[in-house]
Amino acid sequence: MAAGAHIIDGKAFAAGLRARVADAVPAFEAATGRVPGLAVVLVGDDPASAVYVGSKGKATIAAGMASFEHRLPADAVQAEVEALLARLNADDRVDGILLQLPLPAHLDEQAAVATIDPDKDVDGLTPVSAGRLALGIAGMVPCTPLGCLMLLQDRLGDLSGKDAIVVGRSILVGKPMAQLLLGAHCTVTMAHSRTKDLAGLVRRADIVVAAVGRAEMVRGDWIKPGAIVIDVGINRLAPAAGEAKGRLVGDVAFAEAATVAEAITPVPGGVGPMTIACLLRNTLVAACRRAGLADPEGF
Repeated sequence: MAAGAHIIDGKAFAAGLRARVADAVPAFEAATGRVPGLAVVLVGDDPASAVYVGSKGKATIAAGMASFEHRLPADAVQAEVEALLARLNADDRVDGILLQLPLPAHLDEQAAVATIDPDKDVDGLTPVSAGRLALGIAGMVPCTPLGCLMLLQDRLGDLSGKDAIVVGRSILVGKPMAQLLLGAHCTVTMAHSRTKDLAGLVRRADIVVAAVGRAEMVRGDWIKPGAIVIDVGINRLAPAAGEAKGRLVGDVAFAEAATVAEAITPVPGGVGPMTIACLLRNTLVAACRRAGLADPEGF
């Protein structure tokens, strides 16, 4: 275990966030006569996606909100997917729409996501949501990077002036994470697997967010002493002798980094639980904005 590093407990923080969302739902219901609603769309029968959809539905109901689950067959055509999304856009019971990705290979993900009403885009993936984030306009922010920012602010408070590096440039995590850190007044370097002297750049950072999708790529000797490390990666190693399945690890070599960092998220139990909690938060915020209400306090 870490020699001195604080282990950032994302599971505990997420539980608190989910409880705060649940506590805020009755006030919304009293003001509007209904509860916030989240619709999740699953196309096909990918087992992992089906598990995610099920867990999101249970969490939505546990928070006192309405859950609408829609499943389309794996051979659904583009027009069917977009027609369903258009119906959900028009459904006043639905405040948030989440299209579970990835879609079957024959479908155009970008076109489908762009069909979602940006004001209901609780995954923060439409072009309008991305544009709002880049311009600093209030909108929906992708759940995982939002959760990372919450963990950082909980640990550090004001992030102004911190030197941050984001390793990874995906539209799901890397790019919006960089925008959020810029919005929090960090000096941000965006890096990736092809960055020259990646280790040297990471060593300068007060905040390291690893979201590159490569098991234990970021080594302990890359970490600046006293840095805060947020590990977004989740990778399963090949099984060792006697193991039924391999261990889950992040993009950071945890045992090495934990001897150097001031604080670090574990895998699992760090960033992962924050994603669904932030999805519930986004649904509540979207519901309030659609109803003309102020954003709930504390979110």
